[in-house]
Amino acid sequence: MKLSNLLGTVRQWHWITSALCLVGMLLFSVTGITLNHAADIKATPVITTLEVELSEGIKQTLNNRESGPLPQAVRQFLINEHNIATPKTDAEWDDYEVYLGMPKPGGDAWLTIELESGLLIYENTNRGVISYLNDLHKGRNTSDAWRWFIDFFSVLCIVFSLSGLWLLVRYANQRPSTWPLVVAGAVFPVLILILSAH
Repeated sequence: MKLSNLLGTVRQWHWITSALCLVGMLLFSVTGITLNHAADIKATPVITTLEVELSEGIKQTLNNRESGPLPQAVRQFLINEHNIATPKTDAEWDDYEVYLGMPKPGGDAWLTIELESGLLIYENTNRGVISYLNDLHKGRNTSDAWRWFIDFFSVLCIVFSLSGLWLLVRYANQRPSTWPLVVAGAVFPVLILILSAH
């Protein structure tokens, strides 16, 4: 491949990856700041609770089960009557109650059901938008699809960086400050780590 064609290809990849990564880079950069100052950012969790007694039919369904997810009848009751969606993940069962934890980005939710009385207690905690975005940054309590997105986004960032490096090499002779700036960008964080360790 001719140098001009290679340069055009690298330039195109740099342009494509910069366009694809723009919003993601902004998200991860902003949440990098909010994570670094998480203790300084005040948030007031919003907690929603629900206590309700299940019908005899649903209680019977629960007492016929010893493991696995919540029965469909319980899940359907919660979504129809209280607009509460529950996952099909396995719940924790014992002789007295059922417990289902539902961690999520930016919050938490759980429910327990007393098998004898049929009393269902549900609690949902929402810690706000910043907490939600911070958890997305960390991939905490997110879906498999989001974790795959983080991997894909990371690969795009690598391509963006390497294609940028190639362009720096190509045009360094025309811009004398190129390599001093690159070295400064590499040395500065290392110096901070070394100096702050003593």
